[in-house]
Amino acid sequence: MTELPSHIKAITTPEFGDPDVLTLESIPCPTPKDDEVLIKVSAAGVNRPDVVQRQGHYPPPPGASDILGLEVAGEVVATGKDVTTLTNGDQVCALVTGGGYAAYCTAPATTCLPIPKGFSHIDAAALPETTFTVWSNMIDRGQLKAGEVFLVHGGTSGIGTTAIQMAKAFGATVITTAGSDAKCTTCRSLGADRAINYRTEDYVEVIKSEFGGVDVILDMVGGDYFARNIKCLDPDGRHISIAMLKGAKADINFMPVMLKRLSLTGSTLRARDTAFKAAIAENLRTHIWPLLDQGKIKPLIDSTFPLGDAAKAHKLMESSQHMGKIVLTT
Repeated sequence: MTELPSHIKAITTPEFGDPDVLTLESIPCPTPKDDEVLIKVSAAGVNRPDVVQRQGHYPPPPGASDILGLEVAGEVVATGKDVTTLTNGDQVCALVTGGGYAAYCTAPATTCLPIPKGFSHIDAAALPETTFTVWSNMIDRGQLKAGEVFLVHGGTSGIGTTAIQMAKAFGATVITTAGSDAKCTTCRSLGADRAINYRTEDYVEVIKSEFGGVDVILDMVGGDYFARNIKCLDPDGRHISIAMLKGAKADINFMPVMLKRLSLTGSTLRARDTAFKAAIAENLRTHIWPLLDQGKIKPLIDSTFPLGDAAKAHKLMESSQHMGKIVLTT
């Protein structure tokens, strides 16, 4: 049995504020609960919710670690007494409710998935948060089907790069928006059929003239995009909100919602219970992991930072200059 340290290095947030509040400290090594495993972390994904939590606007769910980090990859080094599906030495990536910015992290066994074939731990650490989120919203809530037209905003974000590839794998026509010509080129390289530079083109006009409309929209922008998105939706279209970068309030006309029989929905994932996330994990294992094993879907990694440079990673995230995922390494 691997001898575990009593204390580990982790990024803490002694106070809320700008990225420089993030501090590398020594904390007690976490202990897995009966249904959990302890992972020796090789890499941890950085996500927008981490930034919002650091700013003081996204508290962890009750019982979750207050250490930032929602996804990790590494080696299982201890298991709870009820865990039968994993054993010490297994190489996994995992969706967690917190604790990822650390040398060791606990995770429910049911939200762990194997490292795909040919993937580094850095690649694998970029998978859980985006694949779980995209599956839950684009497939489960949005019911995207082959032959439909799909729009995702923020095409070079972690969610965007994943959604483009997953939607194409499911046979959809994919449209995305991004903030530069270079980002649009990246989106097309991932499979987007049309990438719209929102700084130089009106995405509503482009969609109306080139596609007529879309069936499903995955939106992370909110604000004034909400009403504009409704204009893009075809009859029986589905709009899924998963973030509100431009604000949670919108002034919209509900008449098109009624006339076009639109479905407006949204969700957050972090606070959902383990059973809900486990069901998503099984769908990913069945439908997405084979595509990862075959190299048909692969995360786009923008940059990596040592764990102690988490502040630099957050500054890059806030600049929105990155394309793809930002990952911390231990």
